[in-house]
Amino acid sequence: MIKVRAIDPKDTHKLRQLVLRPNQTIEACEYPGDESPSTFHLGAFENNELIGIASFYFETSDAVEKGNQYRIRGMAIHPDHRGLRIGTTLIHKANRVLFKEGVDYMWCNARTSALAFYERIGFQQASDVFEIEPIGPHVILYKPVEQP
Repeated sequence: MIKVRAIDPKDTHKLRQLVLRPNQTIEACEYPGDESPSTFHLGAFENNELIGIASFYFETSDAVEKGNQYRIRGMAIHPDHRGLRIGTTLIHKANRVLFKEGVDYMWCNARTSALAFYERIGFQQASDVFEIEPIGPHVILYKPVEQP
């Protein structure tokens, strides 16, 4: 059974590197704002093994409707555990946290390869495709935070 709980920022680094930045150093997996008091990090665990992560930052995007916004960044699922709805579970847990805080929207710069996943769970595209070097093509996606 997958359990989701808050984790420390440093606990995200190994999965960020493995999944999102394999050609970069572990230091490149430390994101600005990771230690901010308004930031929170969620980890998905199976048998006490960290298999999925996502980080949430109090940050706005002009591409998203006005309102109180949080950015999703660094969501990564271990390759051996994909297809088990772990990403969906992380987003649902974050939605509950953000709803309690009165947040209106969550948004992200999503890799185009992940577009179908985000659309399936209710995200809408808010930008044209743009390039983030050296990672690749992205789009801005957003979703209203909903009552759980």
